[in-house]
Amino acid sequence: MILDLIYIPLIIVLGLGFINLFSSQLTERDQQVLRKLFFFHLLMGTYYCFFIQGDAIGYWRVPKAYTMETFKEGLFNGEGTMFMYAFNYLFSNLLNMSYFSNTLLFSLFGFMGITFFYIVALQTVPYNKIISGYVLFPLIFFLPNLHFWSSGVGKDTTLFLCIGMFTYGLMKPFQRIPLLVLAGLLSMAIRPHITLFLMVGFGLAYVFGGKVSPAQRFIFSAAMIAIGLAILPSVMEFAKIEEASAEGFDKFATGKAAVLSRSSAGSAIDISSYPFPLKVLTFWFRPALFDVRNLNGLIAALENLLLLLVFIKAMRTSPIRAFKAAPFVIKGLVIFLVVGTLAFSQSMGNMGIMIRMRNMFLPGMIIYLMWIFSYEQQLLRNRRTTLKK
Repeated sequence: MILDLIYIPLIIVLGLGFINLFSSQLTERDQQVLRKLFFFHLLMGTYYCFFIQGDAIGYWRVPKAYTMETFKEGLFNGEGTMFMYAFNYLFSNLLNMSYFSNTLLFSLFGFMGITFFYIVALQTVPYNKIISGYVLFPLIFFLPNLHFWSSGVGKDTTLFLCIGMFTYGLMKPFQRIPLLVLAGLLSMAIRPHITLFLMVGFGLAYVFGGKVSPAQRFIFSAAMIAIGLAILPSVMEFAKIEEASAEGFDKFATGKAAVLSRSSAGSAIDISSYPFPLKVLTFWFRPALFDVRNLNGLIAALENLLLLLVFIKAMRTSPIRAFKAAPFVIKGLVIFLVVGTLAFSQSMGNMGIMIRMRNMFLPGMIIYLMWIFSYEQQLLRNRRTTLKK
């Protein structure tokens, strides 16, 4: 479409301009890395647009038939898919974006999430790690699937932005209240259970402390726990869980896993007989090389193998001690990862869906692994300083 000639350059300008908003927090080198990440992200979005036919095209096509009344109803009363249709009505219908320019716009949203996570890593992890001659950061931020699943039109990309925005906002919560409110409301409208996981994860992180004042710890932990309890009924209704009990959640997970494992997709797997640790490893690190059926699967498997090797290397140090010493933002990301893993590893029976859902938690895992290596180096430096004295 001729409008693409306007929208695509505008999206590129907005992406580069977004990086410049953080120039006071970034060195010139970091800004250059983010520019490379931006264009890599757009490349992944372009690939997603032309080679992946799934929910994304529906999120673009359905709103084209919306009226203003349908839009208002979906925006203010809809949740999940219905809200996402209404949200994308602004771009697909009113701005008349093509599927390609709409995808690149959502790629911009995903990149904004990447930028927030990048700055969080930059400001919380003081020391880098060299593995087999390669510097871990920022190379690990170029993992293809991290970008691929946060570039399509739809819920996954928007939630990825919300989580990054929320995490970044909590680094200076009193100064970034608008970011926190926007992230919370948007994620609540899309997937309320993710909002609940965020509140639980970061609420507990405030309880556990870190370099946070007692007053701030009390205010924000109480606020997040209260919000979590307030939205719990909405989460249960959204997930169709009848009662807030272990039996209710287990019944939901078992039913969900059965439905997904019966899927006709080639990536369906039956996890119902897996022991709990294997379900967790499946959620985190599959597809593996033995699951590969196509090029996309091979890229994902190689990426997961790399992640697994880095994970094993990190777990051979002192991950528990590193967690205790971590800044509260990293603690929050880890608890968010654990809560999400407990929920989704029990119910995901399809590797395609699994890797999409894992992508929301992947930045937290990456930043935590970086922190473990950094903390190890910090301890070594402290020992050397003590010995010199």
